[in-house]
Amino acid sequence: MVSRLQHIPGIGVNIMGDRADAESDPQLLRLENLDTDLRPPDVAVEATRNAVAEDAANSYLPFEGHHDLRSAAAAHVSRISGRSYDPVSECVSVAGGLNGILNVLLACTEPGDEVVIADPIYAGLVNRIRLVGAVPRHVPAVPTPQGWRTDPVELAAAVGPRTAVVLLMGPAMPTGSVFDQTHLDAVAGPVNEHQAWVVYDAAMERIRFDGRPPLNPAAHPELGGRVITVGSASKELRMIGWRVGWVVAPEVIMRDIALVGMTNVVCQVGIAQQAVAAALVASDADADVARATQVWQQRCQLILDQLADYPVVRPDGGWSLLINVGALGLTGAEASDRLFGQGRIAATGMDGWGPSGSSYVRLVFANERAERLTDLRDRFVAAFG
Repeated sequence: MVSRLQHIPGIGVNIMGDRADAESDPQLLRLENLDTDLRPPDVAVEATRNAVAEDAANSYLPFEGHHDLRSAAAAHVSRISGRSYDPVSECVSVAGGLNGILNVLLACTEPGDEVVIADPIYAGLVNRIRLVGAVPRHVPAVPTPQGWRTDPVELAAAVGPRTAVVLLMGPAMPTGSVFDQTHLDAVAGPVNEHQAWVVYDAAMERIRFDGRPPLNPAAHPELGGRVITVGSASKELRMIGWRVGWVVAPEVIMRDIALVGMTNVVCQVGIAQQAVAAALVASDADADVARATQVWQQRCQLILDQLADYPVVRPDGGWSLLINVGALGLTGAEASDRLFGQGRIAATGMDGWGPSGSSYVRLVFANERAERLTDLRDRFVAAFG
């Protein structure tokens, strides 16, 4: 094995998903993977069908993404952040959000640089930090009765001379935690002092359960010029299979990000880009996301009610929540195995999802209808007593 892969264990979801697929059991609850049963916007499905017959959609060009998509993405980020971005010089399309994250990390870090990131956090983000040769610097999110909380002072203290990137996500995977203005105020000084970049993973920014609007760090008056926003159609628009995302950033760094993109994936799925553009600019776009979020929030609350006797940490948004099985004397892997064998629930243990990940198991509430979750407590009793 080459050295760059020695500290990348995978994410575990594929193993649990393969195990669940092999069962072919309709009674098995599929809570292991970030899928959703909610359909993409109709306008996106129609645009995709139309694109199949268009020669322009069957092309490598433009390498940086179709102009309609870049215009829609730049306008979308500009609207939320309050900072104006040019679609030609400050936006590129990417093959999904994580492709965008990897491209940005390759453009912004040298081997040995530090990337400040939460704990627990999505293993796919941690693995990409390691893949580029950088070092994750984890800042703990602490479970409380109100949800996950990160100390702004600790976040700021993690930013130092070796910091190249502060990677923020809100709501974050897998915790559903969010950051607020106090966190941005705290990091603004050290980010500027050390000339670090703030990489904002906006994949779920509108899927919030607290009624608050999304908070893009680019809106902060002291951070705007150092923020790189990476967005995706996969979660909010439910367009997982389209594999389309975008990166929006100041022109000074966008040249490098675009160069990495052309060197890496080259271009995005041609027949998908117009569909994403149409979904972003639709007149009911925000209402569409809000309707989907309401469904996910109802399912989340049902799980919280069902598992009130278990150490479940309430998310502020997103598609998943964590259960602190360490408090039950189990590792995430042990709990996942019990849930599968005795509770008939496919759920992923969080090994590799940050230093504290091994104490947690994740439940995804985006892909199972509410009526299939009503016996969740009985299944947990069967697994844990």
